[in-house]
Amino acid sequence: MSRYRLHYFPESGNSYKLALMLTLCGETFDPVWTDFGARVTWTPEWRRTVNAMGEIPVLEDDGKSLTQTGPILLRLADRYGRLGGEGEAERFEVLRWLFWDNQKLSAHMATYRFMRTFSRGADPAVLAYLRSRVDDFLGILAEQVAGRAFVIGDRASVADLSLCAYLSFPADETGYDLAASHPAIRAWLDRIAALPGWRVPYDLLPGRRLPRFDRPDGAAAER
Repeated sequence: MSRYRLHYFPESGNSYKLALMLTLCGETFDPVWTDFGARVTWTPEWRRTVNAMGEIPVLEDDGKSLTQTGPILLRLADRYGRLGGEGEAERFEVLRWLFWDNQKLSAHMATYRFMRTFSRGADPAVLAYLRSRVDDFLGILAEQVAGRAFVIGDRASVADLSLCAYLSFPADETGYDLAASHPAIRAWLDRIAALPGWRVPYDLLPGRRLPRFDRPDGAAAER
C-alpha cells in the first residue's frame, strides 16, 4: 500500500496535477475514483468524511487528508526537493504563477471544457464569454513561454505542472488545437512531456468517464 491515496475523477485537471507530480517524484498512489458526475462531492456525507470544501482532488498522506492543489504541490516539492524553484526569486515566481493559474487559466479552462464537452444544453453566450477569457490567458502564457524553456526559466517547476494540466487533455475536449493556435504553448507542453516519467492524464487517472455532449457550435468549435 502506498503512503498516498488520491481521490479524483479522470477528467479533473487538478487531480492530474497531483498525480503527475507524484509520478515525476517517483512515487505511487492508491487511486480512489470519485463519482463526480453523480454529484457525490455535493453530499453532506462526502463533505463530512472526505473534504468539507466539496472539492476534488483530495490527497491522503499517511492518513492525513490534504486539499487544494497549489499548497499540496508546494508541500511535495519541499518533501522531494524537486520542482520547487531554487532561491527566493524563483520560489516567488513559482508562487506567482500558481496563484495566477488557479485564478485565471485553470479556473476558466476547467469551466469552459466542462460546459463545452460534459454538460448538456450549455448556453452559447456563456461558452463564448469563457472562451474569450481562456483566449486571453493563453495569450499571456504563450508570451511567457516563448522565450524560455519553462515558466520560470530553464528548469521545470510545479508552476509548469499546474499550468499544463487542463491543456494536456485531448483537443476534442478542450476545443483547442494548440499547435495551430498557440505554437509556443504546444512546444512548451512538448518540453514538459519530455520530463522523465511524464504520462498523459487518462493514463494516470483511470476509471469510468463522464458522458460527453459534443457540440459543433461556433463558440465551442475547435480551432
